[in-house]
Amino acid sequence: MGILVKKQKGAYNFTNIAKLSIVGLIVSLSAAYINTIWAVYLDSFVNSILFVGLLSAVLTLISFLSYFLFIPLIEKSDKVKIFSYVLILFMISYILFAINNNFYLFLTLAVIITVLYTLRITSFGLIIRDNSKDNKVSSNVGIMYTSANIAWVVGPLIAGFVASNFGINTVFLLSALFLFIGLIIFRASEIKDLKNKNKSNNNLFKNFIDFFKDKERVFAYMLGGGVNLWWSFVYLFIPLMIIRSDLGELWIGYFLFGIAVPLILFEYIFAKSAGKHGFKKLFKMGYFIVSIISFTCFFVSNIYLILFLLILASMGMAMLESTTESYFFDILKRKEKYRFYGPYNTAIDIGSFIGKIFASILLVFLPFKFLFLLFGSFMFLLFLTAFKTKNVIESRRK
Repeated sequence: MGILVKKQKGAYNFTNIAKLSIVGLIVSLSAAYINTIWAVYLDSFVNSILFVGLLSAVLTLISFLSYFLFIPLIEKSDKVKIFSYVLILFMISYILFAINNNFYLFLTLAVIITVLYTLRITSFGLIIRDNSKDNKVSSNVGIMYTSANIAWVVGPLIAGFVASNFGINTVFLLSALFLFIGLIIFRASEIKDLKNKNKSNNNLFKNFIDFFKDKERVFAYMLGGGVNLWWSFVYLFIPLMIIRSDLGELWIGYFLFGIAVPLILFEYIFAKSAGKHGFKKLFKMGYFIVSIISFTCFFVSNIYLILFLLILASMGMAMLESTTESYFFDILKRKEKYRFYGPYNTAIDIGSFIGKIFASILLVFLPFKFLFLLFGSFMFLLFLTAFKTKNVIESRRK
């Protein structure tokens, strides 16, 4: 994977990408613990799939605005310091979640971690890009996603076991502990912010307009958002389907474990292939596979078979998850990344928001199984969008 470099005397030393992949693994374990129980934790306050979806959609809108508001901070500030401070604030928030029983304090904390999440994603992503050569972006991003997805295999199993035996609050404490470990490793790695500070762009409206007036960025944005649209369905609504099928919290862990396995096995392979041969074919194949499987689930009544089919759909996601982000970096001019990477990450929120709000509205009128038709349709539209993209080939770059 190119994460080791040889010293003159024959020994090997970790590259910055290797160090960052370890940090990404630890921090992603923390995130995997929380995401495994988050929908159930929300449901414990509102006791409604509909309100879980609506509340999640509101938090998504807050996150969307945060990405644009933080552009000046991201452009002018040290990304390493931002990432470190954010991890500390996440730790404090998770400890408060663990001891809280008040709904309004929960809402306050939920807004805080939503805003912090935007800073964590943007700062860490730019640290990775700054430590990557132009012809290694897709490979390095693939390494990061593979490393993170190892956490998404192990994390749900651990979180499901802990939640079943010790309660959901204990999961928050476990997550805070892993963030502390991640912070210590990150600071010990001595990663530096490699960017020179430039003039910042403070006009929120202008940043918004400038980002979306370029059609290539719009296509990349749509494809990246589609990945998160699908994950909003899988990580928010499917755990609730499992609980209401009387399978228990441990089965959520089993399912989310299975979801991540194809990502670990194939994501780096597809990322390297995209760097050598281009992105376009992978985009088309990935969205087509997920679309067909989602449509198929509508006609299936057996809960176990549905879960198995959704795990198979992760093969399509393995073609898309890291490659959509790499593609976005590749179509940008070098200096544009600091201004537009944050806005690009709003695709996470827009994809999630569309998934949550449309699913919530549909559930008012139709049974749960119609969600498979809804998300299958979304995936098919993105399959058609993939035909509009450029076939960027990184291997031709120096």
